[in-house]
Amino acid sequence: MTPEMKMLSWEDAVVWLREQPDQRQLVLDAYYDDPLIHAAERYFRSGEWQEIAALLAGRSGKALDVGAGRGIASYALARQGFDVTALEPDGSAIVGAEAIRKLGSDAGLAIEVLQEFSEGLPFENGTFDVVLARAVLHHTRDLDVACREMFRVLRPGGVFLGLREHVISREEDLPRFLEQHPLHRLYGGECAYLLPRYRAALEKAGFSSIEILAPLASAINLFPYTRESLRAAIIDRLSQRIPARPLFELLLGRGSGFDYLLSLAERFDNRPGRLYSFVCHKSTP
Repeated sequence: MTPEMKMLSWEDAVVWLREQPDQRQLVLDAYYDDPLIHAAERYFRSGEWQEIAALLAGRSGKALDVGAGRGIASYALARQGFDVTALEPDGSAIVGAEAIRKLGSDAGLAIEVLQEFSEGLPFENGTFDVVLARAVLHHTRDLDVACREMFRVLRPGGVFLGLREHVISREEDLPRFLEQHPLHRLYGGECAYLLPRYRAALEKAGFSSIEILAPLASAINLFPYTRESLRAAIIDRLSQRIPARPLFELLLGRGSGFDYLLSLAERFDNRPGRLYSFVCHKSTP
């Protein structure tokens, strides 16, 4: 995009993406397709949500979905039995608050929707049992304030899930990540931070326990891959270079061989914008 070209809104950028025939798979993977209720149900049944549901096992009560977008996580939380509030500043009927309201109505789910930013949550201290933010922290205008606000509205003993956050290894990697992002050039809203920057913001907010889920170690970060589809893709790639598929299938079987490969790859994974997730707990008094 040249300097004289006007940046699009987030809605316009998504509409543009949906109109590109060669981007159909990305649209599906990002849950930008319609009908929205079908996309939301697909997310609810995904490996990503199944792992999130496992992290939330045994929890109930009030959940806040920060930066809710189209509302797919709000839908999943409500289907899981939580009393859900969706916070989304964009009012769009395609990618924002109006889309969530229609989704809740179509699905028969009581999802409260508020148009506010994460840096100023309009709730009392300790309001929610769960706070979830999917691909939100790297979009915040002030990361420290946003993390502090999410800590504040979480009740003691509650959990905050910061999911699918873009990470870079060096500050110099940020321009390369932004150049590769399919929508940043259109609307200019993407960012990524060093992993220690996220951790520092969460620690300063007050979280007592912070578990970091690495890119290749969690179904949350792997999506749209699963462990099995990633294994198959790696075998395909290796077989294209060296015609020894039976050997690769043997070495990278579903057991320890593939697990070892992933743990080894993790040490050398410096892809700009790779995804991490954070599971953070607020201690009880």
